[in-house]
Amino acid sequence: MKNLFIYLDSCSTCQRIKNELHLPKDVALQNTKEQALTVEQLKFLKEQAGSYEALFNRRAQLYRGRGLHEKDLSDTDYKELLLEHYTFIKRPILIYNGEAFIGNSKKVVADAKVAIS
Repeated sequence: MKNLFIYLDSCSTCQRIKNELHLPKDVALQNTKEQALTVEQLKFLKEQAGSYEALFNRRAQLYRGRGLHEKDLSDTDYKELLLEHYTFIKRPILIYNGEAFIGNSKKVVADAKVAIS
């Protein structure tokens, strides 16, 4: 998997983290709203995270809007939702040297900074 920063251009947290990381030139940018995740990317991220659920953003407005918070979703359901709409993916995601850093927690951002340096 190539070095990649997956983010949402309109997300201020993604923009802040992108600036904080000082991404090397070999890291491609992928705005999920314009270029959806591929099945291959999602499969790689699942291997890194352990499950599709771990990649799922429960803060997405569609999560509550569709009543998904009231359902018992399977891993297959999570996979389909992640492929269906960009808002469901936890972001940002940095894929660097074969390792994925998923989400915006302080620990994940710190670990990504160490990996890049």
